[in-house]
Amino acid sequence: MTTPRPIADLTADEARRIALRAQGFLGAPDRRSGVRGILRHLGAIQLDTISVLARSHELVPYARLGAVGRKTVEDAYWRDTHSFEYWSHAACILPIEEWPHFAFRRRAYRNRPHWNHELPEGVYDQVIKQLRSEGPLTATELGGAKRTSDWWDWSGSKVAVERALMYGEVVCVERRGWKRLYDLAERAVPEELLHDDLDDTECLRRLVGLAGRSLGVGTRADIADYHRLKGEQVDAVIADSGLFPVSVEGWGKPAWADPAALETPPRGRHRTTLLSPFDSLIWERARTERIFGFTHRLEAYVPKQKRVHGYFAMPVLAGGHLVGRVDPAREGRTLVAKQVTLDGPKAVPAVAQALAEAATWVDCTNVRVERVDTPDLREPLTRELARLLG
Repeated sequence: MTTPRPIADLTADEARRIALRAQGFLGAPDRRSGVRGILRHLGAIQLDTISVLARSHELVPYARLGAVGRKTVEDAYWRDTHSFEYWSHAACILPIEEWPHFAFRRRAYRNRPHWNHELPEGVYDQVIKQLRSEGPLTATELGGAKRTSDWWDWSGSKVAVERALMYGEVVCVERRGWKRLYDLAERAVPEELLHDDLDDTECLRRLVGLAGRSLGVGTRADIADYHRLKGEQVDAVIADSGLFPVSVEGWGKPAWADPAALETPPRGRHRTTLLSPFDSLIWERARTERIFGFTHRLEAYVPKQKRVHGYFAMPVLAGGHLVGRVDPAREGRTLVAKQVTLDGPKAVPAVAQALAEAATWVDCTNVRVERVDTPDLREPLTRELARLLG
């Protein structure tokens, strides 16, 4: 692919601010559109099983809007078929209007020659028949999710319904106690959206454009990673995606930007908050290091003795920079900061503010600080927390 000549040269600081605004962290959020507006703005919100303060799909709107009620978050996603769950960056909640644009992925799954699980003969049709007559149903209600206690040893009905979800014949309409609630797509998806009419090129063009707008500015790898596209898929459509080629100081690679992001300088109030490790602002490690000079790694799956920052270390965003990390836990109505990493004394007020707001959100009345990487900063941090929590 021949890289087109950049139409604009951005400084590293301009690119960082564009990225923050695009992700909803710079400027006043549109509270009228609420959680649903955040979902449409981001294009994808990742799901994950880990729940410390809350699950990641709850933390993402909280990080942008503040203390929005957790039931409000769930209702915004699942009521009135506003969204659907599918494979994007990972397992994600996606705006329902993007259903047609994932036709390329549904076709790829239907044509996939090999699977990790064998599908017993006749079970797929039986699951569809059962959903048609009884649905919506969980995998347990369809006959059981697992054959044994092993996490990956799925039952035949679980294999079938997950395959149907990938094919687009079935959709997850809700998470109930973290279990997927399945229904037929023909019932759950609005009729005007329920089609695979768009060819792969049109699907990819749309998703590349969406990724660019959600990122504000990004390299080929950044844009591809957003919805887990291949680099060559991005190359094939980026010229027609509506994104503009730009150069960014210090990036060393060509980049593309949302033209709307280039029209006005990013200004406004910065959000101070804890970030889920699965937040789309920091999904891609190389991008996070390039934009923020911050190395982020989820250590939940790292052996305990090898962890550096903690099980679910949450980066702290303040003033448009990542200024520390907090590994949280809860004990009753106490939010426990098991391990805190601070980027110097100037980070203390921001980290305290982020902890105090998070505590209030999850109905905690106290914050206990355990380990601080710079011991001399522990007392100023606890003092500031006491002032904020009154």
